[in-house]
Amino acid sequence: MPNLLTLNGGSSSIKFALHAMGDPPTPLFTGELERIGSSTAKLHFTDAGSYQKKEIDAAAKDQEAAANFLVDWLEKQAGFDAVRAIGHRIVHGMQHTAPERITPVLLDELKKISAYDPEHLPGEIKLIEIFIRRRPEVEQIACFDTSFHTSMPPVAKLLPLPQRYEAMGLQRYGFHGLSYAWLLQELARSAGDQAAKGRLILAHLGNGASLAAVKEGKCMDTSMGFSPASGLVMGTRTGDLDPGVAWYLMQTEKLDPHQFNYLVNHHSGLLGISGISSDMRELLQQQSSDRQAARAIELFCYQVKKWIGSFTTVLEGLDTLVFSGGIGENSPEVRSRICQGLQFLGIELDEEKNQGNEESISAGSSKVSVRVMKTNEESMIAELVNTLLKTSLKNKVL
Repeated sequence: MPNLLTLNGGSSSIKFALHAMGDPPTPLFTGELERIGSSTAKLHFTDAGSYQKKEIDAAAKDQEAAANFLVDWLEKQAGFDAVRAIGHRIVHGMQHTAPERITPVLLDELKKISAYDPEHLPGEIKLIEIFIRRRPEVEQIACFDTSFHTSMPPVAKLLPLPQRYEAMGLQRYGFHGLSYAWLLQELARSAGDQAAKGRLILAHLGNGASLAAVKEGKCMDTSMGFSPASGLVMGTRTGDLDPGVAWYLMQTEKLDPHQFNYLVNHHSGLLGISGISSDMRELLQQQSSDRQAARAIELFCYQVKKWIGSFTTVLEGLDTLVFSGGIGENSPEVRSRICQGLQFLGIELDEEKNQGNEESISAGSSKVSVRVMKTNEESMIAELVNTLLKTSLKNKVL
């Protein structure tokens, strides 16, 4: 059976998974090469036979070294020789609405828009180029994080700038789309098509965090906008920030654009407020003795609560609230603090179920179904690539 590989490249990590093609594709092993750019880079993976987690040191001083190390390692794994296609998560796709084969034309287009997302696109492009060079016989396919949000109404995409900038592509795009697509699909499987077509708020809460308002299976609005640094406060990113702050810091601190971009993406958010960590688990452990850690958690929960209220008005009501991502899936305390006081929206938690991280955590009296769902961007990429290949094969036959 042919296999397919999925790659989810970030600024400091590469998540990967090998799948056997089928309906749906079957995962054979998954892993992550993390801490790229440090002397402590590691490659974690699950053994294909026993699914036992293993770890090895990785030579990954930069993205190029990391990608070559990963290819070297993959070439020694059973099943990699049978890989027919590689699916890449591409964070920014502008107006692309579906997965596409990566051609020189598409690659050139991605390079031209790299300035839209300097934190992700350059690394993702480098990953594509190295896999094309090392495995030229294998098809490379782009799966865009922004495509889920192309259904947003025009008013939700609009930025309040002079019209000429809209013609240059400046608008609200939204991200975490592959995660949202997976959650919507899984909600239909677990709760039924009617639930998935209702009024939903999907909360992807992790080191990168955002929410999406979905109605009748279509995205109506999302918290992230032009770039993944916008919206909700995150692990190291500011989220929405008064543009006057940029002007003030450039004047008083003499920050240039690159320094400001680094500040708002890597030294802000939960890390900036707490001065301790971007990891919610560590902040929760420290909150009783560290005021700044407590303030960071308080702001995060407060802002998520505001977005839930805002999106409920966009949807004109709410049927289902889904928590996902590393924080959303694993932190009962954060979920509880977010939902506290939202009874007027019909949201009530069953704390026993919440503490147990059960899939359904809403109380019996709750008018809104509150669920905890594990996201899986790699499996979503695999399904999209599998569908594209099957459609292409069918069209060739016809």
